[in-house]
Amino acid sequence: MSDRSLATKVIDSLRTGIPPQKGVRLFSVGHEKLIEGIDKYHLSGIEERGIIRFTSGSWGAGKTHFFRLLREVAFQHGCLVANVELNVNNAALNKFESIFRAIIRSVLTPSVGSPEGEVVPFQTVLRESLAYLATGGRSLPDDLSHEHYSKAKTALMSDHNIDIDFKKMAVKFWETFLPESADPALVEQSRGEILQWFGGEAPLGMYRKTFGVNKIITKDNAKLMLQSLAGFTQLSGYKGLVILFDEAEQSYSVMRRSALRDAQNNLLSLINNIESLSGLFLIYATTPDFYTDPKHGIVTYGALSGRIGKPEERSPRALDNIWNLDAVVTNLADYQTAARKIRDIYKMAYSVGDTKLPTDDQLNTFVAELFRVHPSLSSVRFWRVLVSTVVTHLDDHLEGEVRSTEKLYDDVMDRLRED
Repeated sequence: MSDRSLATKVIDSLRTGIPPQKGVRLFSVGHEKLIEGIDKYHLSGIEERGIIRFTSGSWGAGKTHFFRLLREVAFQHGCLVANVELNVNNAALNKFESIFRAIIRSVLTPSVGSPEGEVVPFQTVLRESLAYLATGGRSLPDDLSHEHYSKAKTALMSDHNIDIDFKKMAVKFWETFLPESADPALVEQSRGEILQWFGGEAPLGMYRKTFGVNKIITKDNAKLMLQSLAGFTQLSGYKGLVILFDEAEQSYSVMRRSALRDAQNNLLSLINNIESLSGLFLIYATTPDFYTDPKHGIVTYGALSGRIGKPEERSPRALDNIWNLDAVVTNLADYQTAARKIRDIYKMAYSVGDTKLPTDDQLNTFVAELFRVHPSLSSVRFWRVLVSTVVTHLDDHLEGEVRSTEKLYDDVMDRLRED
């Protein structure tokens, strides 16, 4: 994607007040020190150890924005990234096989960068791993040779840290790229069945007969498969796998007591074993109630609460166990900096000269007026109002019909409330 194309996508997304899938670092403010610490203390050494951190933030605290920022930083380090929304229906922590399935369905490579256009992202991981082990690059040759395939297969099958059936299914996927593979329709069918196995779908009998494996992914082996995925990630030339767990609002509060305890046990097991899972960086984001709720929070489970702790009322640091986004203070100067960054992205997106857009001083004044107009207790966060209003303000300048701050604010708020 070209710089201009990315800039256009960012502006189009910000115009609606929604964080873009890519390009968050271009305009982000307020997390610089935390990101610098994550870069230095965690991602730089991800190959050597496993890491888990927690993120606490109330609704609207910017967890989505922060996760997309982390995704871009992880990609810059050559990591795979999976963004998993935990909920009781599709990815519940008490059913770890559903967690593994969600990871497989969402894992992205740095070359893809965002979920847009990727129906089954893990097939890209498998394809790029074959290319890397066969050629040292990320692009498969049009005529994959048997020598290339054999080189990749030998490297994979020699790795004893990866489950044998995991390896068998990866090799079966690679076989579909050989020149004598069946007709395209059968190739696509075979690839689909293999991807279903990695997602824990379909009965074992079909896979045993067709692919020669002895198990499917279940709750009993899902953690082992996660370890295998981490090993496969590093064997394939990626630095590690970053998994962003986003706890759906209050999802744990609707679990039955037995399911809640299973979920807490699984989380405790991850914490206790994470250091041995080299190449894995798990980040678990949830609301403050997760830590303090007397019925459903981790305070009901002393061992888990003791390992995690509680959010501290100060700006988060990378080495903290919990990153408290509610304690991040964003001041007027930060918002003004973000507005100037958005203007720079806007200039790139539409090839606009400085003369048609507001100056630094004009933009700073506009943001200050906007900050004054927006009620501090509004249900719509100022950050969302800011990005949408600034882009619309730039549109007005481009069209030569600039509305007053109050008029523009009212118009944007009406649109955001409808959305």
